[in-house]
Amino acid sequence: MASPAADDYLKTVYAHTEWQDAPITPSVLAAKLGIAPSSVTEMVKKLAAAGLVSHVPYGAVRLTDAGTRRALAMVRRHRLIETWLVQEFSYGWHEVHDEAEVLEHTISDRLLEGIDERLGRPRFDPHGDAIPDAAGVVHREPFVLLADAPTGHSGRVLRVDDRDPELLRALESLGLVVAAEVTTTAAGLELAGVDRELPDGAADVVWLTA
Repeated sequence: MASPAADDYLKTVYAHTEWQDAPITPSVLAAKLGIAPSSVTEMVKKLAAAGLVSHVPYGAVRLTDAGTRRALAMVRRHRLIETWLVQEFSYGWHEVHDEAEVLEHTISDRLLEGIDERLGRPRFDPHGDAIPDAAGVVHREPFVLLADAPTGHSGRVLRVDDRDPELLRALESLGLVVAAEVTTTAAGLELAGVDRELPDGAADVVWLTA
């Protein structure tokens, strides 16, 4: 079942549970993809028939082993392209997601391997998301969502969700970027020795080392 649409579904299912445990439902999948629920239902049936997902009516959608392998291949493409655009073409981290969504379906495996080699086989993309290696192996540290971190928790920023470019720009202006050392406070964060109030929604898109 070779199609960009199928790859987008599999990648979205994988990404949904990458940083939290709740499985994805068809309605959530439809919202994330911006597609009508009826269309999602039909595609999920096709993916299930192809052995790429498991699903029962009104239940969660889960990747099979075959679906996971294919999802990881697409995630690898997407995140390597994002890293390439930032490092080689000076894109901002808030600009690369949409570009990668297009390019991930068009570049050859040979070019992807060349990008990976040129970048030095990076393990993480500009937002801190792990880049699977060519064998589909993912390396990730223990983490905690900022919203769930107790006051006084000190850690390094591991990952910032890339879906909201405006919020990414706001966080970057505060210095809240991947690898920044922070301590949670009652009002927000202490960053570089300065207490900072966070923009709305920030605590739900930033992950720290546990």
